[in-house]
Amino acid sequence: MPILFIGNSLTYVNDVPGIVQALALSRGDSLAVETVAFPDYALIDHWNQGSGHGTARGEIAARKWKFVVLQQGPSSVSVNRDTLRLSAKLFAPGIAQAGGVPALFSVWPTSDRLQDFPASIQSYTLAASDVGGVLLPVASAWQAAWQRSATLALYSDGLHASTAGSYLSALTIYAVLVHKTPVGLPASLTLNSGARISVDASTAALLQAAAASVTGW
Repeated sequence: MPILFIGNSLTYVNDVPGIVQALALSRGDSLAVETVAFPDYALIDHWNQGSGHGTARGEIAARKWKFVVLQQGPSSVSVNRDTLRLSAKLFAPGIAQAGGVPALFSVWPTSDRLQDFPASIQSYTLAASDVGGVLLPVASAWQAAWQRSATLALYSDGLHASTAGSYLSALTIYAVLVHKTPVGLPASLTLNSGARISVDASTAALLQAAAASVTGW
């Protein structure tokens, strides 16, 4: 299953695509993941790069994709919501031509803006609906995890995810795109890059339950 991830450091820190790939492999499913992500990029920045080699538009056109994952910041304020929705609409025709479906990676706001979770979730929900895509409800999974344990450390620096936060994000993406339950997946994984990520077993079980609760499993 070929999946292209387009985004910024919220995607590439801890290699969320690589974790998704390793989770799938643990159950015998082969994913071919590719990432086009740059620091502080919004989707409109990717669009404005044009369609040369190594750009988001260039990689979309280069092969067939099952899903193209689109991610920018939380987009909780109206101007960022508007650009998120516009960008999804700009990318959608090329994704369809490549045989793929847009998947909107609903990210978390910064730790000092926790009140922005509902608006951010709404922004990504609207963008997914605009283009007939699927929603990857990662921000909702973070909320569901905190409902189970308010002390979970899902942030590393107030912006990026900790290992646990990235693991939860990947569980949620896996459940939607691979369409299998995240419950029972390994707590420790070796990625294709050689990096190893590990979450203690009890935390992993809690995060799997949270991901399952927001993805219909």
